[in-house]
Amino acid sequence: MKQALTIDFVSDIACPWCAVGLSSLQLALARFADTVDAQIAVHPFELNPQMGPDGEAIVDYLGKKYGRTPAQIAETQAMIRERGASVGFEFGPRTRVYNTFDAHRLLHWAGIEGKQLPLKLALLRAYHADGKDPSNHDVLVEAAHSVGLDATAARNVLTSGAYGDEVRAEEQNNQEMGIQSVPAIIFNRRYLVSGGQPVEQFVKVIEQVLAEA
Repeated sequence: MKQALTIDFVSDIACPWCAVGLSSLQLALARFADTVDAQIAVHPFELNPQMGPDGEAIVDYLGKKYGRTPAQIAETQAMIRERGASVGFEFGPRTRVYNTFDAHRLLHWAGIEGKQLPLKLALLRAYHADGKDPSNHDVLVEAAHSVGLDATAARNVLTSGAYGDEVRAEEQNNQEMGIQSVPAIIFNRRYLVSGGQPVEQFVKVIEQVLAEA
């Protein structure tokens, strides 16, 4: 009988380290495929909740938020591309940052429909690999349809404003838990790991969590 493992993955589609971290986590879990029944639930976090509908150039956004120069931003992006490639995630040209609230609403609905993790992966690829706008409803519907969700139902969720209150409540709960950066990965509701960790680090954490369960 496999050992149960719950994983709460708090993240934002706009976060490149979340793409790295989720890919790394999945590779680590693959090593326990015969012994562990892992259930991953994704939870919302917005890095830029005040972002307008047109988004903002990454260079301008990171420059204002973190005081980084264009050269420093380029260096960081090169490092992220390298880390992504090491865990099988290929980053493409991302030039803008967008609002992700509607994407989180769609992910909440996808959780009800049993397709949350596949949609999360599709959205991460759409933005970080393909450079698509994750605030655009056509992009979101396309991603939903690609993982087997009904396109018409997905668009209805987006246009109706459904699940906005639920997303806000989850975000507030994450803040009250002290989560201020992402990815934040919580194992069995007890063990918190932050950041896009390497595969081996996730393996060690999983082994420890299972041993103490």
